[in-house]
Amino acid sequence: MRGDKGIAQAGRRENFQVTYYLGMGTSSRRPLRVLCELCGKVFNRKGRKDIREDRKENREIRILCLAVAALGLVHGSLAQNLGASALAEKIIIDTDVGDDIDDAFAVALALSSPELQILGITTAFGDTEMRARLLDRMLGEAGRQAIPVGVGIPTKTNNVFTQRRYAEAGRFARVTHPAAVDFILDQIRHNPGEITLVCLGPLVNIGALLDRDPQTFRRLKRVVIMGGSIDRGYGDPYGPPTPPEPEWNIKNDIPAAQKLFASGVPLYVMPLDSTQLKLDEVKREYLFRQGTALTDALTLLYHQWGQQTPTLFDPMTIAFMVDKKLCPVEPMNVVVDEKGMTRRGSGASNAQVCLHSDPEQFFRFYLGRMAR
Repeated sequence: MRGDKGIAQAGRRENFQVTYYLGMGTSSRRPLRVLCELCGKVFNRKGRKDIREDRKENREIRILCLAVAALGLVHGSLAQNLGASALAEKIIIDTDVGDDIDDAFAVALALSSPELQILGITTAFGDTEMRARLLDRMLGEAGRQAIPVGVGIPTKTNNVFTQRRYAEAGRFARVTHPAAVDFILDQIRHNPGEITLVCLGPLVNIGALLDRDPQTFRRLKRVVIMGGSIDRGYGDPYGPPTPPEPEWNIKNDIPAAQKLFASGVPLYVMPLDSTQLKLDEVKREYLFRQGTALTDALTLLYHQWGQQTPTLFDPMTIAFMVDKKLCPVEPMNVVVDEKGMTRRGSGASNAQVCLHSDPEQFFRFYLGRMAR
């Protein structure tokens, strides 16, 4: 059993430890530190005779101080999280997830990036309701059901919805979804000048937004798209350059693309030139063995996709949002012609375009982020 001196010293040590932890970091913890110091003073003020006679009360005081310390740690963690949330960039993702596999990889990267505050995800092109159900499940599996999912304008398409079974399973399915155009406009009105709209699919919803309320659309902070083909078309990124051609997201709604490039909203473009990033077998094996909720979802979606080597076009948009060095942009005047070609124009710049990226740097970033 410790003597009186040991008890008093222990009290001083506990008081020091508690005030030290509460005193770390921001001044927001100061009221808790003061409270704990008062606890220590009450404890240390007692004489040796009082301590010996009332050890039970001393233990209760020490417990109180430790409880205040725990409260301080929670308070500090909450303040830190709130601060990070305030600094995070507000984004809405518009995606045709479910056909090709790269959309799912892009959504997973966004969910793994604390630098981004996802206000919602909306679906575009084709069976937009089924795409929303896919997102319901993916977000549910990742524990992110609080993120709203909006249903975009459906269109006819012959494209195969390769990941339909994942969506049809019905896990985490929501009863209703807001309309994408209404949802995006509402978010812009509540956060004027703060939202980046990230477009991963054909620009059907974007055209509808500009038709419905161009003034509100122009209150976006910026738009970041995967789309276009400036100097290079589809093909082996390690082989000789292929000539530019109409790119999928542009050619499936050419009028909407033309409206976007003429809208005056700050526009950042990740075209085929910089986004043909091949996820080879070694990288896939590393990613899929991580065993997290998101990598498990990607593993299942990849196998339903049914092909071998994915090209991660869309994730570059999210990577750019987090680290602009991964896809350096340059000002350019881009004209969308009647065939969906994105050609260099001669007028003033209407877009910031990334023509070159380093695949090794991108995959180091992507795999490192997803392995957290």
